[in-house]
Amino acid sequence: MRILLFSLVTLVLSSTGQELPDKEWWETAVFYQIYPRSFYDTNGDGVGDIKGVTAKLPYLKETGIDATWLSPVFKSPQRDFGYDVSDFLEVDELFGTNEDLEELFAEAKKLGIKIVLDFVPNHSSIEHWWFNQSELGVEPYKDYYVWHPGKPVEGQERPDVPNNWNSVFYGSAWEWSDIRKEYYLHQFEVGQPDLNYRNERVIAEFDEILRFWMGKGASGFRVDAINHMFEDDLFRNEPVVDPSDPLSYGYTNHMYTNSLLETYDVIGHWRRVIDEFAEQNDRETIIMMTEAYTSMDMIMRFYESDDGTEQRAHFPFNFAMITELNAESKAWDFKYVIDRFLENMPRGKVTNWVLGNHDQPRVGSRYGSQRIDGMLLMLLTLPGVAVTYNGEEIGMLDYRDISYEDSRDPQGCNVGPEEYKWKSRDPQRTPFQWDDSFNAGFSTANKTWLPINPYFRQINLLKQQEADYSTYQFYVDAVALRKNRVFTHGHFKSRALAENVFAFVRYLKPQDDPSGMYDKYFITVVNLDDQVTTVDLSYLYDVTNNTVIRLSGTDSRYNVGQSVIPLSLTLGPYESLIVAESAAVSLRAAVVLVVLAIMSYLVR
Repeated sequence: MRILLFSLVTLVLSSTGQELPDKEWWETAVFYQIYPRSFYDTNGDGVGDIKGVTAKLPYLKETGIDATWLSPVFKSPQRDFGYDVSDFLEVDELFGTNEDLEELFAEAKKLGIKIVLDFVPNHSSIEHWWFNQSELGVEPYKDYYVWHPGKPVEGQERPDVPNNWNSVFYGSAWEWSDIRKEYYLHQFEVGQPDLNYRNERVIAEFDEILRFWMGKGASGFRVDAINHMFEDDLFRNEPVVDPSDPLSYGYTNHMYTNSLLETYDVIGHWRRVIDEFAEQNDRETIIMMTEAYTSMDMIMRFYESDDGTEQRAHFPFNFAMITELNAESKAWDFKYVIDRFLENMPRGKVTNWVLGNHDQPRVGSRYGSQRIDGMLLMLLTLPGVAVTYNGEEIGMLDYRDISYEDSRDPQGCNVGPEEYKWKSRDPQRTPFQWDDSFNAGFSTANKTWLPINPYFRQINLLKQQEADYSTYQFYVDAVALRKNRVFTHGHFKSRALAENVFAFVRYLKPQDDPSGMYDKYFITVVNLDDQVTTVDLSYLYDVTNNTVIRLSGTDSRYNVGQSVIPLSLTLGPYESLIVAESAAVSLRAAVVLVVLAIMSYLVR
């Protein structure tokens, strides 16, 4: 009898519908960007290091992070804080050693956390030996970089700059070399000469760099500033769009220096290099994600070729919530921006959402601290990949009042003491606030590389971990909830329920869940305003009356599990909620419970 009943249970479990297919590790992952200089300092020099990241891996695991992307840790004179690489195969001693990075890969693997490296192919440092040889005209390095003799000027010994191209960091993008007697291009800091991707040897060099770090254990690469990779080979002047400052980056329309079509061919080539390595070495999918602030059509081309035959990046970063939305945005603005990205994606591809990074003001500083919960909730419950910049999970804010003397970022320093405050990226790069002890628990040094935000005693991880409820705890709960199959596999629909109430539903169709074993839907509702508002969720989805709160923000008056009326849901100022149908025993589970109850009775 017991064997018969066990067989019945097995039959029930195997015949009540097919499981939803599993997805690859990265497709629904939470990626956590670590800016190593500011994460955790283990040797007391005031700068974060790789051992600091390794030491904090348990924290990432507890938080629910699936993968972390490290900003550059490679050998560099640090003129642009690691984005000026002088050796792509060597860790800078400031951060540790190659062995330290390999240890990080190994420890992260034990915890099930993937490590993605920053890959900076557009330029190197002027201290890279490739550049030294190129400047001397030594083959085969002579044409590794973009050089130009300049425009001759009668009566002038040195020729003029080749054209009107400007640097992102202000001023001309051309710098004269007294050694080579030519100009080299630098679309960023003067110490970052642009590599020449019309030289196939340069592409081959980076093929080997990718293979080297994949061999060490990297699970992927974030490709930096990829839209600057190619420039017009005729070196034509760009059209002037804002003549107010001829030295600013906004002076011209960058039609000859940004998002040229040749870029996508190189990305497709590197995708093949990565996929072949993973297949040959029996590795899980190794991913490539691209960074480019460019137009929607050019962003979508990073997924695949127009005809779909060439695969490129696994996903291009989606910066729409950074560049197109802000504290003044209304609910319909959120709907438009989010729906537009989803509707423009190639079929079958995975989207992603980025709220902040080391180059952009923090979420609380951009949207207002009162909207942090709502923005994090959107990030974590929208379809696809979620990318969190370190510190956003505890609601860190920009330290905008750093003095000019303490400023380090060339983007800010180059414009001088009058304008640096709003150009500098230092305010969002200040050290992580671990606790309320000396230097916020970041370092034992007398002076940290950037000043600690003076409000660290009010905002720090330890305080939030010990609180009854906090932004961090809310973040962790949202990360845990997004593992639900409705979020990993569900469909999406959004609506502006009021001028300042944005909502979207993630739901499974009946054919997605024939057994009825999963939740049917979750609705994310965010009040963007300080006014109490009542909304009707039935305008978004066919909700049932048996509706409860599944997650509520830090200042919410609702409790998890509390029943609510979906046709008349009242939201407090800036309130953020997830509501769903009350959890009921599924048909499948009910049958199993009945069978087990009978079994228990018979064996007494």
